[in-house]
Amino acid sequence: MAVPFIYVMKGLRKVVPPSRIILDDIWLSFYPDAKIGVLGANGAGKSSLLRIMAGVDQDFQGEAWPAKGTRRSFLPQEPRLDESRDVRGNVELAVATQRKILDRFNDIAARFAEPMGDDAM
Repeated sequence: MAVPFIYVMKGLRKVVPPSRIILDDIWLSFYPDAKIGVLGANGAGKSSLLRIMAGVDQDFQGEAWPAKGTRRSFLPQEPRLDESRDVRGNVELAVATQRKILDRFNDIAARFAEPMGDDAM
């Protein structure tokens, strides 16, 4: 029985203004659990290829699709920062969810440090 591909590209083409061809006639298929490396010179289209695979970039010709039920994610080379914030503000924004979880944990831990009756446990 053939193993279904986890991701497929057929005849993929990516052009950026004014008319620079970044990717041309790309045909790729990936097996589940395969380890993939993307190598190339600067400007060769590595990041464009990965943005397309992640579903972040939809501006291309050809076909590209993940298998049903596939979860995709993408970590950009350059983080998107809030220009109205300083460095500390951007870091605090990035870790806000984790900070809330940690604050909640610390609140619960502090309650256990206080004397309490059996009913409170």
